[in-house]
Amino acid sequence: LYSALLPFGDICFNSKVMSDNKEGRAIQAVQVFGRKKTATAVAHCKTGKGLIKVNGRPLDLIEPQILRYKLQEPILILGKERFSGVDIRIRVKGGGHVAQIYAIRQALSKAIVAYYQKYVDEASKKELKDLLIQYDRSLLVADPRRCEPKKFGGPGARARYQKSYR
Repeated sequence: LYSALLPFGDICFNSKVMSDNKEGRAIQAVQVFGRKKTATAVAHCKTGKGLIKVNGRPLDLIEPQILRYKLQEPILILGKERFSGVDIRIRVKGGGHVAQIYAIRQALSKAIVAYYQKYVDEASKKELKDLLIQYDRSLLVADPRRCEPKKFGGPGARARYQKSYR
């Protein structure tokens, strides 16, 4: 088993050569992650026949149903034919329902861009990236906002307890 880990900004590529592969050649795969608040989704994208699964379940079974459209945005923007040659498996943990959905869609977008960069060509990768960023920047770039911790002297992060002068 040969494994090379190459950091590229926010994207980590993970290439593997499996001995059980039919001809013993390299499996074309990339591993990337998407984050939102405390939710982290890790996407493993490899050559395949168009499967996309989240925690072992297909995208059609993701709940809540209204947020399912958010998950399908990268597929609708880029077109199904771009995803037909790859299998993407996503593991997600942490955060709440909405944060997990946003982490998944970011991981999905970053996975297809990273795969195209590594195994297709730079021009098509640039085209994908431009389409995604034009639609919604958060599909590729993590949102740095975090919950501010509470301080003493008040009920929250910024609000102070009421005081009276007389």
